[in-house]
Amino acid sequence: MKFTAQQIAAQLEGTVEGDPNVEIFQLSKIEDAQKGSLTFLSNPKYTPFIYKTQASVTIVNEDFVAEDNLSTTLVRVSNAYDSFSILLDYYNKVKTLKSGIAKSAVIDPSVQLGKNCFVGNLCCIEENTEIGEDVKIFPQSYIGSNVTIGMGTIVFAGAKILDDSIIGKNCVIHSGAVIGSDGFGFAPQEKGDYKKIPQTGIVVLGDYVDVGANSTIDRATLGVTSVGNGVKLDNQIQIAHNVEIGENTVIAAQTGIAGSSKIGKNCVIGGQVGIAGHLNIGDNVKIQGQSGVISNIKDESVIQGTPAFSYNAYNKSYVYFKNLPNLAKEVNQVIKKLDP
Repeated sequence: MKFTAQQIAAQLEGTVEGDPNVEIFQLSKIEDAQKGSLTFLSNPKYTPFIYKTQASVTIVNEDFVAEDNLSTTLVRVSNAYDSFSILLDYYNKVKTLKSGIAKSAVIDPSVQLGKNCFVGNLCCIEENTEIGEDVKIFPQSYIGSNVTIGMGTIVFAGAKILDDSIIGKNCVIHSGAVIGSDGFGFAPQEKGDYKKIPQTGIVVLGDYVDVGANSTIDRATLGVTSVGNGVKLDNQIQIAHNVEIGENTVIAAQTGIAGSSKIGKNCVIGGQVGIAGHLNIGDNVKIQGQSGVISNIKDESVIQGTPAFSYNAYNKSYVYFKNLPNLAKEVNQVIKKLDP
């Protein structure tokens, strides 16, 4: 799909400086852009690239002053970064503007499929599932029985939403994600082996939830594993059975949350964090990457370390952690002097 500089300016309420009819068909970084590309300049550190870029159109701030000749057409806006973000969002929406049912898709006759949906090649949708309007299900995805998917949700290629799961409106389920798989429930037996505990609950995702590639959300043993409105999960995250995550919490990659823990609203959890089971994490908590959480955390806390404790205290303690070998050497020298 092609756009002219004038069309882009109209979309962003900006002004064109250069050829208003020049066309673009791709988005690029300013240092890598070629003819036909649209790019942007907002960080002064990248200013030298604007005089070398081959981009056909560059979005800049209104107050940008060129100090040399430019070969690129400018679109001047109040905030170049925000404007480019708007175009990225629009570009992604255009890419997913698909509808229709592929011939190779297998859809049970009992499935209720909303208007303007897309179901790609080799998808499978089982019985009694309800799919809302404008839902896009990309190739090789699996949707189990009795699943509900709200309007506007996108399920990317190879994702799996298993039986009885409930997905809200305008969610994004990325490739390889598995929602509704069995929780890790095994009871130790007298002979040292383990007996499987049936996982009979469900997973419920709120609206505007993002689930990253290859992330897994386990169904509850009983009841619900719940993810609140606006939650954003990065790639390769494990959410165990009966976990509850409050709205607008964001979690970075490779974090694992053990069974029955409750995470509050508006939390920010770094990558590779481990959270033990049956804990309560308050609202507005920030957990630094690679922390290990083994106790309840109060609202507004900022923590780090394993086991995790106050972020400020951790930073102060780290000064001593890294000097422990020297401190031990000095203590030993003092002991030798004092030893008669």
